[in-house]
Amino acid sequence: MKKILLSVTVLFSISVNAQIMDCSELFISEYVEGSGNNKALEIYNPTSQDIDLALYMIIRYSNGATSASSGNAIQLEGMIAPNDVHVGVIEKLNPSGSGNEVPVATILQSSADAFYCPDYNISNAWYFNGNDAVVLARGSVNDIPNSIIVDVFGKVGEDPASGAWTADAASGFTQGAWWTMNHTLIRKNTVLTGDINPVDLFNPSLEWDSIPEDSWLNLGSHICDCQGTSAVNETNEISHIMYPNPANEGASVSIKATEKIQKIELTNILGTKVLSTTNATILTSDLAKGMYVVNIQFIDGRKICNKLIIE
Repeated sequence: MKKILLSVTVLFSISVNAQIMDCSELFISEYVEGSGNNKALEIYNPTSQDIDLALYMIIRYSNGATSASSGNAIQLEGMIAPNDVHVGVIEKLNPSGSGNEVPVATILQSSADAFYCPDYNISNAWYFNGNDAVVLARGSVNDIPNSIIVDVFGKVGEDPASGAWTADAASGFTQGAWWTMNHTLIRKNTVLTGDINPVDLFNPSLEWDSIPEDSWLNLGSHICDCQGTSAVNETNEISHIMYPNPANEGASVSIKATEKIQKIELTNILGTKVLSTTNATILTSDLAKGMYVVNIQFIDGRKICNKLIIE
């Protein structure tokens, strides 16, 4: 009964779309929960139209909260072009700041399209930790009950026992190794629409890749199958397969393509090249766990960029 009542409370605090068609609405494509005030959200526009972000807001449901007020929300700003992203970063920019005012990392500041929530007492929407649900909604901060959810990160009304959501199914994804605290999460390219159910089970591993804290190599761009430019048509009909991916540490990763491969290069999340080979097999025995960008160059000069996760 308690679970049913919780769901009713949440559904009355904000409206839910019955359905959103694939590639027809904004969704969160990257979530940065780093050290200090290094917090950012990347929002992706999968549509063919420019979208006015002033029609949308971010709402934070902190520590299992089931309702939110204007102080937990912030209206977004700017325009977002088709197949482009908007990077919002918490507004902590004073280089002399300390404690709760410690400045955001310079590289993260340079990635921002807009800064949000400089004063916690006015809006705390961007002060999320790994156990706070974050909602992207269409509507006004002054009328949250009539806003429409277009995406949810986490589960509204749940405060995970471990302090963050995990990939442990046995505990309902609430215990075990953290996925959503002290990590950056990148939406998988196969995700075509947001999660509009605020109270469904949140298994972050289904739709997200989790990489280490203070990693933002991909921030500012997003690869999505909505673009209609998958690895096949981005390169004039070169098709390739990289398997296994994710791969266990020490495994061999094979790359097969319809065109002859000239060179493969791997860079880590810091942008450092860690491997260059002419072999179509990547040996991971000397690579640390984490995410890598795989640049594949073909004999005719064309290139494909992919990502590899080593677990």
